[in-house]
Amino acid sequence: MKRELIIFMILSLFFLAIGCASKGEIFYVRIQNSAFYPDSITISSGDTVRWTNLDSTPHTVVGTDFSSGNISSGDSYEHMFNKAGTYNYYCSIDPSMRGIVIVKQLYVPKSRHLYTAD
Repeated sequence: MKRELIIFMILSLFFLAIGCASKGEIFYVRIQNSAFYPDSITISSGDTVRWTNLDSTPHTVVGTDFSSGNISSGDSYEHMFNKAGTYNYYCSIDPSMRGIVIVKQLYVPKSRHLYTAD
């Protein structure tokens, strides 16, 4: 019985760690007055950034690893960032519009030790 309880606890911690690592948050950037607000954002790996166009004209979000295509007024585009790094982006329609996404590596412990008294 004791062995089964330990195995259950280890498996529970493992699945909890996987679930926590894969669920990211959503961060919001407004496109308004021909600018990105905020123009710099720091997130963790696995998080998503959603850009929403509040201007009356279309805009784009273009980075090295992602491209939105035209985002019409009232529409949104989102991208999940899985790797740590600094991602510069701009609007291809109005190249003066620029922003940065800084992605920090999400820390997930590689192992968990359970100690039991025998």
